[in-house]
Amino acid sequence: MSDGFQFLDIILFAAIAGFLVLRLRSVLGKRTGHGERPQHDPFSTTQRESKQGAPGGEDRDKVIPMPGRGQRGDSVTDSELRQAAERAETPLSAGLTQIKLADPDFDEEGFLKGARGAFEMIVNAYAGGDRDTLRQLLASDVYQDFERAIAGHEQAGEQVETTLVSIRDADIVGAELEGRTAFVTVKLVSDQINVVRDAEGNVVEGDPEEVTEITDVWTFARNTRSSDPNWTLVATRSPDADS
Repeated sequence: MSDGFQFLDIILFAAIAGFLVLRLRSVLGKRTGHGERPQHDPFSTTQRESKQGAPGGEDRDKVIPMPGRGQRGDSVTDSELRQAAERAETPLSAGLTQIKLADPDFDEEGFLKGARGAFEMIVNAYAGGDRDTLRQLLASDVYQDFERAIAGHEQAGEQVETTLVSIRDADIVGAELEGRTAFVTVKLVSDQINVVRDAEGNVVEGDPEEVTEITDVWTFARNTRSSDPNWTLVATRSPDADS
């Protein structure tokens, strides 16, 4: 009888975990996680930049009009998107305006709320080696970098411990509409405790008593013509990458 109750508990906990992941992705879908990191750091990847140009680099001022009109932006023409970009005072406002025209449901405040939640879940999933959660929230190239870092720690017999003390700030610093895809870049400033221990539990990196302020720049993407409301993390970098 005791084994039966334990089996039911396992099913219940698995169901709750699955619900939390789906809930977070739902929140992100409504538009609504500087310093040093461990040596194997997946958060410094630049997959999107290598393929489509860095949001903060020389391509930042280039806004490519959406060639077609999707389910949410059927009434928006390419000409209207170009005119909106021309009237905007900054590349950021131009990008946000175009995204809102393509997807009227987009809301900065709600998006940032979801980005904070995604940041917390992804940071904790990486530290815990939770590949299933990461696979649901990351683009394939970004996931591969995270997975390699996790595997490296596992092969070395190391354990990553991350305590996300707080997320101090989250700001949208970049926005672009490239074809039918919206890209929104967020700068997140957080206080964290990061420690790596060896197989014997000895600290090999970090300090369990030290809280470090860390700044991350993450880019999320979504196809505005898709009925799927979820956003995916497509690139991560540090602010130093923009200098």
